[in-house]
Parts: sequence; structure tokens; C-alpha cells
Amino acid sequence: MFTGIIESVGSLSKIEQVNGDARFTIDTGKLDMADVKIGDSIACNGVCLTAIELGARHYVADVSAESLSVTTLGELLVGSPVNLEKALRLQDRLGGHLVSGHVDGVGEILTIEQDARSWRYQILAPVALAKYIAAKGSICLNGISLTVNKVEGTNFDINIVPHTRQETTIKDLQIGSKVNLEVDLLARYLERMMTAPQEAEGSRVTKELLAENGFL
Repeated sequence: MFTGIIESVGSLSKIEQVNGDARFTIDTGKLDMADVKIGDSIACNGVCLTAIELGARHYVADVSAESLSVTTLGELLVGSPVNLEKALRLQDRLGGHLVSGHVDGVGEILTIEQDARSWRYQILAPVALAKYIAAKGSICLNGISLTVNKVEGTNFDINIVPHTRQETTIKDLQIGSKVNLEVDLLARYLERMMTAPQEAEGSRVTKELLAENGFL
């Protein structure tokens, strides 16, 4: 699990093709690697990757064909900057929101506008994900925990403060750029509980139950 608070901007230093999938060597920039062990997870642009080799300033991870096909990792080139975050420890502050590192889909930047000292991005989400995105809710974009400002159909807006823009790769995005999206875990589980099979009727969360308990 992760928080969506980016710890370092690294870069992809090597890509190897291995039997249909890939092996990435990632320079970790200012990320403190002292407590990282082989087998630990490090999120790369919001994708949970397992470290199989470690150096003082890099790690190596295998990237499956599935991850390459359903995220933007397959579009990265040697030298591409990437957002990095080590896995959450139980004693850490949860500064963002709970992020699994399992990307739900790929969105597209539609507009970028400066708003005072901040920047406002409008993003097109896949149709299948739009129902999980709510105004003032949380979303993870390329590993960054962000608050949704506004939702219109499959489009949603986010506001990027100067610190986030400076300390992540979001400053490198342009109109048309593709981004990894992970929706809020709670939204996915709530939908599952509300649409459980009839045989699990006794354990279903219904609109009536939510209304009775003041959630609607």
C-alpha cells in the first residue's frame, strides 16, 4: 500500500526485453534506499513494482506484459522521469489516501490552465471509471494523491499547487499526455457490496440500508 505522496522523481535508465515482458532499471534520485530490501514494493508512476535488484541509487524491477498493456509504463523511454514512492509503513502518516498501486485505467490530459499560483488540469477518464470519480473525492494520477475539484461526465478537474508541480513529474505533462489512474479503493468495494450476487443478499449494502443509517 502507498499514500500517493511522491518521495522522489527518478528516471528510467535501462529497459530490457525479457521473454515478452520487460525489466526496468530505475534511477531513484533522492529516494532514501537505505531501508529497502529485495522483494519490497516501490510505486513507479503509480504502478506497484517489486524490487529484484538494488543499488545505492537504483533498483531493478520486472514489468509484466499485463502492466505494460494497461498502464503508461509501456510508453516510457530511457531517460523518462518517473514518480517514486516506497511502500507505506504502518507507523507512517497517511498524508494522501490509501493507494494500492494497481492502476485501474489510463486517462488523457485535455486542458492545462494556470489558476493564480496553481495549475488546473482537466482529464478524460475511461468510461468504465467515471462512475467512481466524485467531486472532492480522491484519485491517484501517476502515483500522486489528488483531490477531484469538479466532475462533468467522463471529465474531471484537479488543482495542482506549486509544491506538487515542482516535486513530481506532473510539470512534464502536456495536453494529450496519457496518465495512470487509480480510483478510490472505497468506491470499488462499495460498488461490489451493493451488487453482490443474490445468494449473498444478507450481506449486501443497499440504498435502503445506507439511507437508514444517514449516508443518503
